Amino acid sequence: MSNFERVHGRSERVDAVVIGGGPGGSVAATLLARGGCRVALLERESFPRDHVGESLLPASIPVLESLGVLAQVERAGFPKKWGATMVWGRERAPWSWRFQETNRSYPHAYQVWRPTFDKILLDNARAAGVDVREEYAATAPLTTAEDGGRVEGVRFRASNGRSGALEAEWVVDASGQAAVLGRAMRLRRWDDYFRNMAVYAYFDGARRLPSPNETNIFIESYEHGWAWNIPLSEGAASVGVVVDSERGQRGISSCGVNGYYMRQIEAAAHTKEMLDGARMLRAPQVVKDWSYTSSKMAGDGWLLVGDAACFVDPLFSSGVHLAMMSAVMGAAYIDAAGRDASLRAPAARVYERMFRSEYSHFRELARLFYASNRAVESYFWEARRLLGASEDEDSRKAFIRAVAGQAPRGYERAVLDRGHVPDSAREAIREIEADRRARADALGFESIMSAKPSMAAGARIERMPIFADGEFQWSEALISPQRPEGVPVSRMVAALVSEIDGRTAARDLAARLSGGIASAEERRAASRMIVETLRILAVEGAVTL
Repeated sequence: MSNFERVHGRSERVDAVVIGGGPGGSVAATLLARGGCRVALLERESFPRDHVGESLLPASIPVLESLGVLAQVERAGFPKKWGATMVWGRERAPWSWRFQETNRSYPHAYQVWRPTFDKILLDNARAAGVDVREEYAATAPLTTAEDGGRVEGVRFRASNGRSGALEAEWVVDASGQAAVLGRAMRLRRWDDYFRNMAVYAYFDGARRLPSPNETNIFIESYEHGWAWNIPLSEGAASVGVVVDSERGQRGISSCGVNGYYMRQIEAAAHTKEMLDGARMLRAPQVVKDWSYTSSKMAGDGWLLVGDAACFVDPLFSSGVHLAMMSAVMGAAYIDAAGRDASLRAPAARVYERMFRSEYSHFRELARLFYASNRAVESYFWEARRLLGASEDEDSRKAFIRAVAGQAPRGYERAVLDRGHVPDSAREAIREIEADRRARADALGFESIMSAKPSMAAGARIERMPIFADGEFQWSEALISPQRPEGVPVSRMVAALVSEIDGRTAARDLAARLSGGIASAEERRAASRMIVETLRILAVEGAVTL
């Protein structure tokens, strides 16, 4: 008898259990099954089921392509989302930006009807060989004290009254805000900055924006918060408001959900006008979207994906993107751990760092967007502008580094161009960009060749797992003050860094590294490449010349 059976009794055995059939769970389960795992997916509801969060980002399109479902998504007739139109920032007039300004490869996303979209993904998981069990609720993780608390499966309860346990090597929690593992392990950490609440409803016959923005998501800031209007198929629209959680609950207690919701719509002038003559299809729903993260996102035999790990303010439609991104990385992590035991612990750390970094980027962007909205003065906006001053400094610095001098994803450009960005943030961005320009301008070919480069304090090459081409693998990475998370580098860059000692001129480094090349022309080309590499390293602050 196994140790598991002694502790828990007999159960079924699979390679991986996925909790939740939303985008994160379906994607993770599909990829694991394709990799050869026996996967069971437990979904507490029956699909199709209602779910808010209809607006996708272009970053999800390549995932849909890799899953083989993009053609189905296109046939479903979802409106293409080319960008966003907003009433936000310094003025009360609507303004727009389009994805193609910053994303040539994927210039649009989709405004999806989640019951249909999520069922496409879940059916795709089933077609990949996943044992999909709808109306099966995972109730608790299974752990054994003898193994130090390792997660070894889950208990479940089905709608037909059946209950039992599934033993597994891996448990992937994609249960959304229910967070089956996170709650059981007490991992959740609430975010005091985004203490908001959403109230939303669906309408038929809502007006759309003027062409060419008629399928954009529309976001309008108003006195008590902000409103969204997402155009859906067949003339439907998802319309919601995001308000302060405490004040919103008081308002609902006073006049009911419908009464409170309609008061908010009345206060948002453009949204109200777009709903003139529209018919509400169902009563408004309330979602507490108080943001949170988890103290840990992966452990011995388990990992969290999507909302089960973290939830950030819905301003930038990041929910499905974070779910699918983390699912892709999570499945790759499990595959890597099976292929190479030495990757198991370090790849878990990289998975968590990458997931947390992406979450933090959206969080800091939302925080900056809130702080930049100076066109509205009210308790809601003033409270969030004041709270923004006490943000975690490391997260703020990481965001500033990511924005400064880098290719924007779209929203970054919008907030910097249209918003009243706090002086401290704008000055920090200017300082980084000015410093990079000054270093680049001072670094000519001959000045680099005659310099004696040295590594900046803390800069080094380190062997670490990286996520590339859909899998985790060992690679050489450059750690630097500007990129503490590490950036994968080629063998040539790693060899160059290993030779830098502060005493040897770049000319001699180039000669040493290209000495084995027979052709004089190829040696010159290699020298130019080495000089350009030193220039990049110097501009990034990893090397001093």
